[in-house]
Amino acid sequence: MQTEKNMAGPYEIIVLDLDGTLTNRDKVVTPRTKAALMKAQERGKKVVLASGRPTQGVMPLAKELRLDEYSGYILSFNGGRIINCKTGETVFARSLPVSANKKIIGLAEEHQVDIVTYEGSRIISSNPESPYGKLESRINGMELWKPEDMKEYVNFEVPKFLMMEDGDYLAMVEPKVKAAMGKNFSVYRSDPFFLEVLPKGIDKAQSLERLLEVLGLMKEQMIACGDGYNDLTMIKYAGLGVAMENAVLPVRSAADYITASNNDDGVGLVVEKFMLA
Repeated sequence: MQTEKNMAGPYEIIVLDLDGTLTNRDKVVTPRTKAALMKAQERGKKVVLASGRPTQGVMPLAKELRLDEYSGYILSFNGGRIINCKTGETVFARSLPVSANKKIIGLAEEHQVDIVTYEGSRIISSNPESPYGKLESRINGMELWKPEDMKEYVNFEVPKFLMMEDGDYLAMVEPKVKAAMGKNFSVYRSDPFFLEVLPKGIDKAQSLERLLEVLGLMKEQMIACGDGYNDLTMIKYAGLGVAMENAVLPVRSAADYITASNNDDGVGLVVEKFMLA
């Protein structure tokens, strides 16, 4: 962990994972955290919401924090898209090759796991009755829809696929999918029950590097807060990598600083200490 000395800042941009980080157990931003983020934006600091969620699933929180007014950004699909909230412009986008779609859906069938992907404002699902698919639908406010033949239907570019099953079983499936997809794809679990399949080189850190280039900022000016495995790269990359108290052990070990949990204003405390003090 870093010393207080080289944590001093000045930090101009804060990147926040959503579930387990920005939002508490009830999926809401606590009043103290919201107040701190609004004050930081009033002082010209940039806020980026960085999530594995699809863009539409991040929008309600972006609106609540008024990122459209303060030129904040949404990093969605674990880095597959970056959107400027003020202009609506796509700063960065990368999708899976269409040629891989049938193979990925076939792997889900072979290993008997449910799978979803995204089209506009709906989630394309192999099994709308999956409890994990229903969770993804509820979190993102997007309807689940099952095509007659998913392999034939998904003949367009998508940002990612999400395989879903009980965590213990998915832990056995993960290395098999990794091996089958090879080196041109990123395959990792964002939750015990979610296995993500994305283009190689898509993770939060690599996409944030592109955003910093656009903004003319250095990584030393960036704080990144997270709790899950998919936050690990950005926490290592940022000038100040912050783990929530509730973070998984590898994230806590990699962080420069550990804040309070997502239920105890953890993000708000970081903003107050490192951006508003």
